Amino acid sequence: MIEGRELALLAGEAATAKNAADVRVLDMTGVFPAADFFVICSGRNIPQITAITRSVQDELEQAGRSYLRRQGVPESGWVLLDCGDVVVHIFNVETRQFYDLERLWGDAKVVL
Repeated sequence: MIEGRELALLAGEAATAKNAADVRVLDMTGVFPAADFFVICSGRNIPQITAITRSVQDELEQAGRSYLRRQGVPESGWVLLDCGDVVVHIFNVETRQFYDLERLWGDAKVVL
């Protein structure tokens, strides 16, 4: 079964395939106790956020993994897929700027 870093990179690739903007993979090891990797990306509108979310979900399933929990909907500006060791954040541009997770978790190593 695919684990941590590989899963995060796979999720990032799935988001990129749907033209997600500014895709980042952060290594949260030693920084955040509940997950090893964050994948952060942006969609420009609700249909794109929906497509990115579906693409990531499909890739996770094909890799034999599924998310444990999903929070948010595209209309809210933020969808979170909790895969245990990997958390995928799919934002609209404004919400991503507001929460600025890259700054908040600035101690994390950037993988992608």
